Amino acid sequence: MKVSVYDQQGKEIGTTLLPKEIFEVPMNLDLLHQIVTSSMANERRVIAHAKNRGEVRGGGKKPWKQKGTGRSRQGSIRSPLWKGGGVTFGPRNNRVFKKKIPKKMRKKALFMVLSEKLRHNLLILLEELKINSSKTKLLMETLGRFPINKESCLIALPEMDKTLILAAKNIPQVKMVQAKDLNCKELLLWKYLILPKESLKVIKETFK
Repeated sequence: MKVSVYDQQGKEIGTTLLPKEIFEVPMNLDLLHQIVTSSMANERRVIAHAKNRGEVRGGGKKPWKQKGTGRSRQGSIRSPLWKGGGVTFGPRNNRVFKKKIPKKMRKKALFMVLSEKLRHNLLILLEELKINSSKTKLLMETLGRFPINKESCLIALPEMDKTLILAAKNIPQVKMVQAKDLNCKELLLWKYLILPKESLKVIKETFK
């Protein structure tokens, strides 16, 4: 599929042919849902942890003698029956939420989202993206030449560029990533995708 290539002034300077195996993949919502939910599960941090009766402090002594008091038999104040005692079936920090995502499924889901960006005109292909200094104003001026209209935007760089990353740091609706680290969850979170032409080569080599 042929798409337009723009320079940093927002002018169309030519066209390029995008590989159909990456940018013409039909959508499969079931697969996409599976990949996104698995990705979110893998990022989940297990924080909640309830102590069981073996972890609660105190209770080494029997509260009262076994017989003769008229009260129920109790062996330790760490019992779940006592206030401040251990918790039965409470959340534990050894729970595992991680899910294995097959490489082929992950790759196909990424290509599906890239294809959707292209189909809905949310993909902007640049000849290159360079600025002279890490001033936010310079990057804002460049982005303002494109029909983004202050919407959220993900920029996939072919390699680490400290100048661009620092320039985008103070723009809440813009995020910089390396093309080799693209994933469908990130793409779904940001409306527009800006790709320098060199990033296409990185995507082909990384996800071939």
